[in-house]
Order: sequence, then C-alpha cells, then structure tokens
Amino acid sequence: MYTSFYHLTSKPFQLSPDPSFFFASSGHKRAMSYLNYGLSLGEGFIVITGEVGAGKTLLVRKLFETLGQDNILSTHLVSTHLDADDILRTISGGFGLPHESLSKAVLLNNLQMFFRRAVQQNKRVLIIVDEAQNLTSKAVEELRMLSNYQLDNQSLLQSFLIGQPEFRNTLQSPQMVQLNQRVIASYHLGPLKEEETREYIEHRLHLSGWNQDPTFTPDSFSLIHEFTGGIPRKINTLCDRILVFGMLEEKHRISVEDVDEVIQDLRQEVTHSHDPLPESHLIPPTSGSSDPLAQAFLSTFESRLDRLEATQNALMLMANAIHKNVSTLMRSLFSASNSNEIIDQHDE
Repeated sequence: MYTSFYHLTSKPFQLSPDPSFFFASSGHKRAMSYLNYGLSLGEGFIVITGEVGAGKTLLVRKLFETLGQDNILSTHLVSTHLDADDILRTISGGFGLPHESLSKAVLLNNLQMFFRRAVQQNKRVLIIVDEAQNLTSKAVEELRMLSNYQLDNQSLLQSFLIGQPEFRNTLQSPQMVQLNQRVIASYHLGPLKEEETREYIEHRLHLSGWNQDPTFTPDSFSLIHEFTGGIPRKINTLCDRILVFGMLEEKHRISVEDVDEVIQDLRQEVTHSHDPLPESHLIPPTSGSSDPLAQAFLSTFESRLDRLEATQNALMLMANAIHKNVSTLMRSLFSASNSNEIIDQHDE
C-alpha cells in the first residue's frame, strides 16, 4: 500500500464522496452560495448540473454537513429510472413510510400527512434526486405536484435535482415549463482550472498527512489537468494510479514522464492490447479528443466509477435508514391525522 511507502495517514484519492475532502474551487464556492440561497427560501427546486465526476454529490453532502441533520428530514434517490408511481413509492420508502402494494392516492395522502407533521415539528423536508436526467416526464411531474403541498401558505418540502449537463436541455423543453418556473436556484458545476487542479491534488494530499513525499514537477500537474479535463473524479483515478506507480518504482519525485507512463498503462489496460502503443510525445488525450483509445479509457472508467458510486450511495442510504429514528415521528403523525384526509392540493 502506497500510504505506508509515502507515510500517509489515509488514501488521498478515494473514489467515494467524502465531505471532509471537499475542495472549495471557484466553481464549488459559487455553487455552494446558490445552494444556501435556495435553502434560505425554503421552497421550490434547486438544480445542480455538471459532468460525471464533477463533484455534484459531494457538494450536496458538504452542504448538509454544514447545516446539521437535527432539523432536516431527507431522502436521497439514487436510481431514477422510475415511472410516476414508482417514484412516489421510492420517496415514501426513503422516509420510512408504508409503500408496498398501496394505491397512488394512499401514497400521496401518507406523504402529505408526513410533510405537514414534519413542518409542525419545525423540521424541514428535503428530497434529493441524483441522476435527474434519467427521470421520465411523468416522474418529474409527480415531483412538481408534491411541491404544491402547503400548510398556512408555507411550502411543505423542497427538492434538489442533481443531473448531468443534458438535464439543462430537459428543463428547457415545453413539457417542463411549469417545473422550470419553480426552480429558484440553478448552477452548472464546471471543471477545475489548471491552477485549481494542482491546488486540488495538494489539498487532498495534505489532508492525508502529506509531507512533500512524493513531490510533483510543475509540468506533471499540467499533464494531469490536460488528460483529466479538470474533472475531480478523473483526477482522483489518475493520481491514485500515479502513487501506486511511484511506490512500485520507488520514486519520491513524480515527473511528467512518470505521469505519461501511467496514462499509457491505463490506455493499454482499457484496450486489452499487448501491442506497443505509439509514442505520445507527452500529448495527452482529453475528454474532447478524437483518439479512440482515449475515449475508450474515459468512457470505460466513467462507467465503472458510476456503478461504484451508485452502489456506495445505496449502501450509505441503507445504513442511514437503519439508524433513523422515524418510528416516533410516524406514531405522532398518524395518531394526529385522519387516514381519510382529502388531498385537496394535489390537482392544483
């Protein structure tokens, strides 16, 4: 393990989003400001888009960490290939409500009562939807209809929609006019600038007990940025392999040639080829490159990382659900509510 070789206290480039490693780039600072502004309004939809691996999920987790969880009830949807009824069941299950074999009317009634009781107990209800670009138009419409629920002119819930860049186009379609009118804050999270890439790498190393071992040459940072396009998750993947390479070669100084060699190894792994690759002359492939080997590397690793993150998110949600003490809230909610309450706002 390279952590021992380089005397690090932890792995600096782990793939799972960890708020303690949050790096406040110029883009992330601005996105955080938009999120805080949206939360201060306490209603509507907040939309965050960005490339795969740009740090959208980490941004939201960092926000919740700063807010604290005492007065927040939230559920996080990580699988969004759902129809209208399924998304209601998923939301209900996320809040610990009954949802199996129930009609849509009952699901809506239970959710409305849950939202009202939470607000009466000075709690905020948040729905976080990851991979929002995969939502069907009917599922999006159900989320919009849920946002109609109010109590004494106070909105009962707020929703975060986190998606890839194409979700911005979805929001601009004619079918999304009503939802788009309820978006109170929106931000597109772009890649890191070249100087931020170096700061990002050193930031994560310092948090892992780095003491300038190994050192990186300035041009090695430039190559890392060019190859990864400034996308944090891609930077993590590449830098992790660079440190493995450094340990195996017993290097305490990482040069641009070392970085290029790791990139060539990764490209060769993706193509499953043992044929020698042509000299790169240290010209790296980027996300916009026409080089098929580069595109194969990027798309394959993004797909693998997406599956890993989805699995990790699901496991974290399960763990959180086990520790959530929703039973007390449920008992007070249903004891004070009429199970036959009419949903008078759903069709507004």
